[in-house]
Amino acid sequence: MTNFDSQDDFRSWGNVLKESHAVARPIWRDQLKSAILNGRQQGLSLLGAGLRRSYGDSGLNPAGGMIDMAGVDRIIAFDPEKRLLRAEAGISFDTLLKVIVRQGFFLPVTPGTRYVTLGGAVGNDVHGKNHHVNGPIGRWIRRLGLLRSNGEELELSTSENPELFAATIGGLGLTGLITWVELELITVESAMIDAENIPFENVDSFFALAKESEEYFDYTVSWIDCLAKGDALGRGIFSRGNHAKAGSRLPDLGNTRFTMPMNLPGLAMNRYSINAFNALYYWNGKRTAGPARIGLHPFFYPLDSIGRWNRLYGRGGMYQYQSVVPPSVQVEATRDMLRAISVSGQGSFLAVLKTFGAVTSPGMLSFPREGTTLALDFPNHGDDTLRLMRRLDAIVLEAGGRLYPAKDGRMSAEMFQQGYPAWQEFARHVDHGFSSHFWQRVSQR
Repeated sequence: MTNFDSQDDFRSWGNVLKESHAVARPIWRDQLKSAILNGRQQGLSLLGAGLRRSYGDSGLNPAGGMIDMAGVDRIIAFDPEKRLLRAEAGISFDTLLKVIVRQGFFLPVTPGTRYVTLGGAVGNDVHGKNHHVNGPIGRWIRRLGLLRSNGEELELSTSENPELFAATIGGLGLTGLITWVELELITVESAMIDAENIPFENVDSFFALAKESEEYFDYTVSWIDCLAKGDALGRGIFSRGNHAKAGSRLPDLGNTRFTMPMNLPGLAMNRYSINAFNALYYWNGKRTAGPARIGLHPFFYPLDSIGRWNRLYGRGGMYQYQSVVPPSVQVEATRDMLRAISVSGQGSFLAVLKTFGAVTSPGMLSFPREGTTLALDFPNHGDDTLRLMRRLDAIVLEAGGRLYPAKDGRMSAEMFQQGYPAWQEFARHVDHGFSSHFWQRVSQR
C-alpha cells in the first residue's frame, strides 16, 4: 500500500490535462513516512492527492509520485468545549458534515463542493460564501502535522514553526505532506439555512445588493448571466442567507440526483446553448425569488447535485477562470471583464460573482483579498478560449488583481509572480522533494 507500484492517469477536474503518475495508497498515518521515503528512494518528486477537485494542474505531478490520501481519513479527537476538531488530512468535508452538524457544529468555511479533503482545503486555503465574515479556512487552522521528504515530521502552528505554517496554508501541497489538521468549528442551531434569492439587473445593482447584504447576512454570492449586454450587463440572481435559529439538526442526505455517465458531445456547449440556459435560469430565478428555508446541501453545494458534472463540457474539457480585483477598481474591472466575455460569445453557465471582505489569512499564497472575485467555467475551444483568458489577464493585471491557483491550468509565470509578491519568500519553504506541474510552470524566473 505504501509502494509506488501502480501507474495511473490522473486528470485535472477541468478534464483538459491528463498525466501519468506513480501512485501510493496508504491507509494508516504510520504508513506515510515509509511512502515518502520509498518514493524518494525511487527518485520521484512527490505530491499529496485528495479528491482531486483542482481544475488545473496544481494537483498534477507529471512523471512523479502521487500519495493518495483518501484512505487516511479518520477523526482523531474532538473537544466540543473549545470547538476543536483534529482529523487526518484525507477526511472529506462530506464525512465531517455527517458527524458534526447533528452535534450542533459546522465548518467555519466551505467551498462550493463537499467533496474536498481537509488537507486539500488547507493546501488551497479555500474560501466560501462567508469570506466577508470568516475569511478563508486558513484563519481557522490551529495546528497541523507536516511530513517532509527527509522523513522529518513537524507540528506547525502560529507559535511552532510559524513561517512554515504560513507557507503550508495555501501552499498547494509543496511544503510537504499534510498528515493531520486541527480545525476550529462554529456552532449552529439547526441544519437549515434561511435563504433569499433576489434578481438584479446589472453590475451596479449587484454591488448595491452586496453592500446592503454583508452587514446582515453571513453568506452572500451571486450567479450572473455573463453573456448579457448593454444595460443588462452583469444581470443575475443574488443569494444570501444565515443559519436558521431553529429546526432539525439532522442534515439532509445530500443532493446528488444523478451522475453524468459520459462526456457530452463537444458541440453541446456553444454560445447558443449557454445563452439559452442563462436566459432560462435568469427567468426562473425571477419567478422563484424570495425567502425560503432550505437544507445545507442545496444552499452550499448546488453543483454536487450532478455527479461528475465536469463531463458536461465534453472531451475537450473546460478552463476555470477565477480572479480577484481590489475595491478601488472593482466596478470598472468587473464591467471590463464581462464586456470582453460577452463580446467573445464564449460564455459560461457557471458564472459566480462575489465580494471578499478585509479578513486576511496567515497563508503566504492565500488567494482571497479584499475586493471582488469573478469565477467562470469556459468550454475549451482551444486558441479562442486561451485568447479570451489572456484578455482577461490583462484586465486583472492592470487592476492589481490575481488569479486562483487551485482553479488555474495556464496562467503565465509573470501573472503568478505579480499577483503573489510573497512567492519568493514562499519558495524558500518549498520541500525539494515535492513538486507539481503548476509550480514548475509559474516559478520560472
